[in-house]
Amino acid sequence: MLSDLRSALRPALVLTLLFALLLGLAYPMALTGIGQALFPYQANGSLVREDDRVIGSALIGQAFASDRYFHGRPSAAGARGYDAAASAGSNLGPASKVLAERVRNEAQALAAIAPGRPVPPDLVTTSASGLDPHISPEAALYQVDRVAKVRGLPAEQVRALVQAQIEYPLLGFIGEPRVNVLALNRALDGETKGN
Repeated sequence: MLSDLRSALRPALVLTLLFALLLGLAYPMALTGIGQALFPYQANGSLVREDDRVIGSALIGQAFASDRYFHGRPSAAGARGYDAAASAGSNLGPASKVLAERVRNEAQALAAIAPGRPVPPDLVTTSASGLDPHISPEAALYQVDRVAKVRGLPAEQVRALVQAQIEYPLLGFIGEPRVNVLALNRALDGETKGN
């Protein structure tokens, strides 16, 4: 009986060790190497650098509180939002009174920016991850008057900047048109650098 157990246990342990080395080390290292060789920007987090320092990521949203900048979607990730270590939605369902009150309050505050215009939903709702770096073109255009006024720029100039930053669906039909908030705000800073 004991010899049967040993003869069955030995191949099981060898195969477990073999697959642990193969799938736990060799395969991830091979994919990491391929990613680094073929797609180094993406494999390293799509980090955006300015003057040799990291200012953000093209794939992770961040909070822009100043009225000088376009604002992204609200974030429920972490205590103050946009915490990549706490990436998650709020888990509040559509019938949640807390969610309805939060959305209503944010919509009322935003309605003061552009009276008479409907507030785009992505300016008052969080994404599933809480880290979405994009907003809809409508959400960006909704903020044009506020940003133009604070920066002392013509609204048409800021509107043209938004139009230039719109990313269109892949192959014309995969995804939705969107605007990367960090890229838009960097272009805005570049536009007003001389002012």
